[in-house]
Amino acid sequence: MIRTRQELEQQERSLLAPWAQKSADSAGRAHAERRHPHRTEYQRDRARIIHSRAFRRLEYKTQVFLNGTGDHLRTRLTHTFEVANITRTIARALALNEDLAEAIALAHDLGHPPFGHSGEEALNELMRDHGGFDHNAQSLRIVDVIESRYPKFAGLNLSYEVREGLQKHARFYRKDGENKAHPRPSLEAQLANLADEITYYSHDLDDGLDFQLLEAEQLAKLMVWRESEEEVKRHFPRLKGTALQQYVIRCMIDRQVADVIRTSAGRIEKSSVASADEVRAHEDSLVAYSKGLLRGNQQLRRFLYKNLYYHPRVAGANNRACELLRDVFSAYLRNPKLLGRATALRIKKDGLHRTVCDYISGMTDRYLVEEHARLFVPRVRVGL
Repeated sequence: MIRTRQELEQQERSLLAPWAQKSADSAGRAHAERRHPHRTEYQRDRARIIHSRAFRRLEYKTQVFLNGTGDHLRTRLTHTFEVANITRTIARALALNEDLAEAIALAHDLGHPPFGHSGEEALNELMRDHGGFDHNAQSLRIVDVIESRYPKFAGLNLSYEVREGLQKHARFYRKDGENKAHPRPSLEAQLANLADEITYYSHDLDDGLDFQLLEAEQLAKLMVWRESEEEVKRHFPRLKGTALQQYVIRCMIDRQVADVIRTSAGRIEKSSVASADEVRAHEDSLVAYSKGLLRGNQQLRRFLYKNLYYHPRVAGANNRACELLRDVFSAYLRNPKLLGRATALRIKKDGLHRTVCDYISGMTDRYLVEEHARLFVPRVRVGL
């Protein structure tokens, strides 16, 4: 039996909550396309994201530690898969649209430049007088403009609802073609945003321990760590060392996911929303942590910035790498022909600085290092 798109859409109407975003109710795409016979709109979006070049390059982009510095350390790609996994788990529990939530999660970091947050700060400074740089805005720019896979339009032509979910810090969320502002995005978008936090709080901590930049003794003061550690020790009193740490982090994630499911379900019920559009019109975010866990995560976030993200071994390596980024940026400004013909064609429309910024932000860590060597390291001639 062959399942049709219409059957999948009907299944969504039967199984998903009233306030979930249904595929059949999508506001559509900027460029009209015939609907697929066997896939919903958000299933198509997910496939387009996974098959994009920007998605593949995430494998060689820094999460916290420079790419290639450790076999087990996370990259932007592994982080993205972890976010997508947690997103689907919570979406399923809340009867939301898993395909939409996952598509947003898979695309949420497409705009990250090489060298992690240090690279983003460097590009933002270089673009200070030209509109700045923000990886969330860049993710949207990639799927709208930069990816080139279709002959009839630029970008991936993703659905409105996925694009809405990528506008993390925009004040309003607007439907294309409508002069209508929404204070909130869909529940699926709210969920993907929170799943990102759950993932990097826990897994960056895991990498910090693995890389021996953090010690277990430091973590005892953190509420979210202490409560999970106490729970693990009650069940496994003989667990020690790395095995204990890894299982504590696993339990931290499980506790956070359970908290978000429980808290969000209560907030949704209390809000009395009855549709996805009523969610968008609601003043408050309905997907959230409990107040206690929110305080614990704020404490963990401050700890990670102080002890991991700005640790001398992390910040020093990233800052040195960003000097290479600045050098390459300046070289392209001086000689735009280095960008290649296809990229250089965008200069007239987007301006030189934005075109250079787009090009560099799309690079992987290793490609930028190689490009710097090509442009600046003298090559020694060897006589025959």
